[in-house]
Amino acid sequence: MKLPRHAEIWLQPYFADRARRWWGAGAQPIRHVWVAIADHYEPFWNRADPQTARRRVDAWRKRWPPIAARNAAGADAPRYTFFYPEEQYQPDILESLAGMTRQGVADVEVHIHHGGQGREDFITRIRTFCRRLEEDHGLLRRVDGRVRFGFIHGNWALDNSLPEGRYCGLNDEITLLRDLGCYADFTMPSGASPSQAQTINTIYCCTDDPSAPKSYDRGTSVQLGKGIVGDLTIIPGPLGMRWRGRFLPRMETGELAAYDPATAYRAKRWFDLAPRIGEHAFLKLYTHGATESNLEMLLNRGLDDLFRFVREEAHRRSARVHFVSTWEMYLAVEALSRGDQPQYSKSAALKCEIGSSDVSERTIFGSAASTKP
Repeated sequence: MKLPRHAEIWLQPYFADRARRWWGAGAQPIRHVWVAIADHYEPFWNRADPQTARRRVDAWRKRWPPIAARNAAGADAPRYTFFYPEEQYQPDILESLAGMTRQGVADVEVHIHHGGQGREDFITRIRTFCRRLEEDHGLLRRVDGRVRFGFIHGNWALDNSLPEGRYCGLNDEITLLRDLGCYADFTMPSGASPSQAQTINTIYCCTDDPSAPKSYDRGTSVQLGKGIVGDLTIIPGPLGMRWRGRFLPRMETGELAAYDPATAYRAKRWFDLAPRIGEHAFLKLYTHGATESNLEMLLNRGLDDLFRFVREEAHRRSARVHFVSTWEMYLAVEALSRGDQPQYSKSAALKCEIGSSDVSERTIFGSAASTKP
C-alpha cells in the first residue's frame, strides 16, 4: 500500500493517538466542540492584479454575512477568521475584512511568507503589520497592554522546518513570535510536507531551541487545570486517514477545498480526530478561500453544508457546538488549562480572563473598540 508522502513523520503517532482514544483517557465522550475556520487568505494569489483581488474580497464581503446570519444558533453567528498575508497588505482590502469583523461575523489574524531576509526584517514586518491592523483598521486585541495575534506561516515553513531553510531561515522563530505577542500558531497540520510535526491531534505548547529548526515538533500537551508551559501554543487541525469512497486511504487534514468539500463522513472523522481537553474538542479547519474555485464552493453551498454536517454530528453525540474565531478558540483552551469552564452567552461572547488582565467582553469579541489599551 502506498502511503502519503512523509507519512513516516506522523503515522506512528497517529496509531498511538487512535489507540489512546479507543481504550485510554481519550475515550471519554465529547460534550462541547469548538469549531474555527482558519483561512490562509491571499486575495493576490497567483499574482492577481488589484481589480481581481478586490473582486475576490467583495465576494466575501457581500456573501459571507448572510451565510453567517442564517447559520446563527439563536444570536450565535459563526465567526470566520481571515489570516491575511503581511506582504499583500492593501488598506482598502483590509478595511473590507475589518467591516465584517465589526459586524461580528469575522476576525483577522497574521499570515506571512518570508525567507532569507533575516530576523530583524521579520521583526519589523510583523510589528509594522500588527500596528497597521490595530491602528488603521481596529483589528487584533490588546491584553496587558500588548497586541496579541494568531499566526499562520506561509508555505508551512514554521520555525525553519523545510529542508535547506526554504521559506523561513529563522531557527528562533518560535521565540520571536512569543516576544512579538503571538498567542497561538495555527499552521499545522501540513500533512504531506516535511514540516509536519510529530505531535498530532493535540493542543500543546512547544519550547524553542533557538539553535535548531522545527522546535514545535514536540511539546507539552495542554491538559485540564495543568496550565500552559512553554513558549508558544500550537493549535493544530485534525490529521489522520479516511477510507470511504476510495480503495486506498486518503489523508485527512481538515482542508476545505473545491476538490474536497465538507461531507457528513468527513465531519465524523473530524470529531474522531480533533484535539481534546477533557470533554471539550477543538476542531480547527482551514482553507485558501480567495481562489475562485474554493471561493465559489464555500460561498455557494460549502459553508452551509459544513455547518449543517457539524451540527448534525454534534447532535448525534449529544454535544454542544460553538462556531468561533481562532482567538475565541484560544480563550477556551486557556480557560480549560486553568481548570475553568469556558462561559458563553447568547451573543457568542466567550467570557473569561487571561491571567491577571482585565479583558472585557468587547475585547473577546475582537471589535473595533476593543483594540485600544
